[in-house]
Amino acid sequence: MHIVIMGCGRVGSALAHSLEERGHQTAVIDANADAFRRLGPGFTGLTVTGMGFDREVLRQAGIEQADGFAAVSSGDNSNIISARVAREQFGVDNVVARIYDPGRAEVYERLGVPTVATVPWAADQVLRRLLPAGSEPAWRDPSGQLRLDTVYAPFAWIGRTIAQLDAASGGRVAYLTRLGAGQVARADTVIQEGDYLSIFMRDDQAEQVISVLDAGPEED
Repeated sequence: MHIVIMGCGRVGSALAHSLEERGHQTAVIDANADAFRRLGPGFTGLTVTGMGFDREVLRQAGIEQADGFAAVSSGDNSNIISARVAREQFGVDNVVARIYDPGRAEVYERLGVPTVATVPWAADQVLRRLLPAGSEPAWRDPSGQLRLDTVYAPFAWIGRTIAQLDAASGGRVAYLTRLGAGQVARADTVIQEGDYLSIFMRDDQAEQVISVLDAGPEED
């Protein structure tokens, strides 16, 4: 894929490197040429100096062949304008804009421009790490009926299988993180100390699922 990134700050440069590591081609736009130093000498993508909503600058970055466009500069207005130009003028369907103002983010979402509202996202991440397991889900479906919670494997369940945990709790362990690597949970996967479990559950059953996790399995 060819991805165009507008903004070479910490987010833009990290995004460019992540995409390159995955084998994608990238072009990075920034009004300040010095910003490209963040990319380092190993960066093999294209760098274009200019405003991300300037059509000629976008063409130099390969927007006409782009599979995606990310506007992640420090300016809300620049991000949303460039995202709309990429979508409406150049027909790039896969666009996303970084927005600091959550009120604006909601408006732009309704206009069909996917946004990442930085402040609410960061606050949510901190909140989920501060509050006890089960207080705040990692994800909810649009209906609000399903949720995904991520919890450290309770000591009482170490040595038991995913199937046993699912059957007792009524939740469904979809995947787990073990020693920093993610893996799809199988029914016969044995829970180990240090595992980080990602569990789907109904929102109205969350309290029950968490209580079973805390209580541990019934004695055989």
